[in-house]
Amino acid sequence: MICPLGAEIPGSWRQPLINPAHGSVKTTRWEVSTVALTTSAKPRKQRRALYTMPHHQRHKLLSAPLSKELRARYGFRSLPVRTGDRVRVMRGDFKGVEGKVIRVDRERGRVYLDTVTRTRSDGTPVNVPIHASKVMIVELDLSDSWRKKIIERKMRAREQQARAKAKKEAEGGTEEGGEVS
Repeated sequence: MICPLGAEIPGSWRQPLINPAHGSVKTTRWEVSTVALTTSAKPRKQRRALYTMPHHQRHKLLSAPLSKELRARYGFRSLPVRTGDRVRVMRGDFKGVEGKVIRVDRERGRVYLDTVTRTRSDGTPVNVPIHASKVMIVELDLSDSWRKKIIERKMRAREQQARAKAKKEAEGGTEEGGEVS
């Protein structure tokens, strides 16, 4: 809202109020947390926030660790699972099974693989849902240019973080007067 003098009125829907005590940004209609799902530590409110989370934010919850080869190549540990990735099941009845992701269900928080199936009583095969945290990405689907940009951005951030850490260690070792081996 703009007052007659042309200045922004605090608390309007255009200008968020920042609450430093909770580390969140509060608007007039809802609160968006910057730290966790919600500012509350109560399990009931954490579950409610999880189950009512918008679908465009749920994809980050569907992250899976990368294999050691991919981790060494790209320099980061995990990435959200997408259709087309090749993954290995790490827990449960299908432990050790590798397959291609054919569907990602954001609402239920599960992924479906082409090789993980169960037979119904009438004989038709049906895919079994598996939680994304229980799989490990073995091969990435890089056909999407957006995903390539995400991976490059994460790699650059990791390199900058490593350079800053090395620089800090080099400066820290000389200032303290300790021996640097």
